[in-house]
Amino acid sequence: MSKKDIRIVYMGTPEFAVAGLRALVEGGYNVVVVVTMPDKPAGRGHKVQYSEVKQYALQAGLPLMQPERLKDPAFIDELRSYKADLQIVTAFRMLPDIVWEMPRLGTINLHASLLPQYRGAAPINRAIMNGEKETGVTTFMLRHDIDTGDMIIQEKIVIGEDEDAGSLHDRLMSLGVEVVLRTVDMIIDCDDKGLPLPAVPQPQSDLLKPAPKIFKEDCKIDFSRSATEIRNHVRGLSPYPAAWCELDIDGLHFEQVKVFRVETGERKDGIVIPCSDGCVSVMELQPAGKKRMDAKSFINGLKNKQV
Repeated sequence: MSKKDIRIVYMGTPEFAVAGLRALVEGGYNVVVVVTMPDKPAGRGHKVQYSEVKQYALQAGLPLMQPERLKDPAFIDELRSYKADLQIVTAFRMLPDIVWEMPRLGTINLHASLLPQYRGAAPINRAIMNGEKETGVTTFMLRHDIDTGDMIIQEKIVIGEDEDAGSLHDRLMSLGVEVVLRTVDMIIDCDDKGLPLPAVPQPQSDLLKPAPKIFKEDCKIDFSRSATEIRNHVRGLSPYPAAWCELDIDGLHFEQVKVFRVETGERKDGIVIPCSDGCVSVMELQPAGKKRMDAKSFINGLKNKQV
C-alpha cells in the first residue's frame, strides 16, 4: 500500500498540530478527514474563533468533523464511514477506546517530550520550568492510559540556556513533522511486508516528572525560590500563558503584572527583586492594560508621570 492509498484520519487543534497535517497533505498522503475541537468564542467581543487546525483544513479543502462528545454515536458512525487505516493524534483530546481502536493499523500520537517523562498537557512548558537541559518528541501507539503506549520513534534536542517556551515549541513542532512522516512511512512499510511494527514499551520508573495542564495560579512567581528556579519558571511560561507577579514600585501597587524575562542577579536596566539566594532582575513585563515593554521603559514611564 502506498502513501496515497493508506486512509488517514488526523486529529488535532492548536498550531502545534498544523505543521504535521500540512506536511502529510503536501507530501501526498491520503488524509480523508480532519477532526478538531468545536468552535468557541474568544476575546472581548466573544467572537467565534476557529482552531488553527480547522483554519488549515478549510484552506486545504479537507473534510472536517468537530464533535462535542467523542462518544456520540452519530460521530462514531460518521468516523467509521471514512474507513481509516490509521489515525494520527497531535495535541487533541483523550480518545475513548471505541475511537482509537477503530483503524486496522491503530492510532498513533505525537507527544512533545521524551516519554515516559512529562506525560500530560504541558510538556514543553514543564520541561523548561524544571530546568531540563534536553527534551524531544515521541510517537507512540495510543492506549487507554494517557501517554503510556508503546513508543515508535523518539528524537532528542538540547534546550538552549536562554530558550523560552515559544522558541522551544517551534523547534519541537518542526522536529515533530519529521518524526510523524517517518513513523507513517514505517507503518506503511511494515504493513506491506507483513511485519509487526517495532514499537517498544515505555521504560518503567519511580522518578517520572508529570506535565499537567497549567492554570493561572501555577504561573505566579514565588520569589522565595532561588534565582535560577525563578528564571526557569519565567522562561517556561513565556510568551504564553506568561508568568505573573505583583509589584510595588515608588509607592505604586501593580497587580498581576505579566513577566516575560528575568535575569539572575542585579541588572541596572531591570527591576531588582530579592529571592532566596540573592536577587533577580525583571527585564520584560506587561502591566495590566498595557503593552509588553522592557523594564527601562516601564520605569521611565513611572518617572514621567511623577514629574
